Amino acid sequence: MKKGIFLAAGLSILLFSALIGPIVKAQDVQDTVNKLNETAGRVSAFNAQVAANNDNRDFLSTRAGVYIGLVLSFVGVLFLGLMIYAGILWMTAAGNDQQITKAKNLLVNATIGIIIVFAAYAITVFLGNRFAQ
Repeated sequence: MKKGIFLAAGLSILLFSALIGPIVKAQDVQDTVNKLNETAGRVSAFNAQVAANNDNRDFLSTRAGVYIGLVLSFVGVLFLGLMIYAGILWMTAAGNDQQITKAKNLLVNATIGIIIVFAAYAITVFLGNRFAQ
């Protein structure tokens, strides 16, 4: 009976993915960038950058923004990994107080770390906007 249910579920998933697969079309990254540049041009934001070149990769703030975005993405992934690791430690502690304390400390330290990183980013953006004016 269980084999039949699993077989029916597997075949249903396979059939569904075969039918819906050709219908789904992912959006191209370049198309997204072009649309964002078009929208920014409509609201007069970054007019100099948009008018000069739609794909302005040599602009200093664009490069800095890309690198900062990569670093913040890495920090976010690291934070998620630490949270998952601390959760697994806590779940597998089985009453071991040392392991529970270690997991709690890891959760607290990771949260404090992500708060410090985003506070530093917010301060940098604020000061950068102030000095740009």
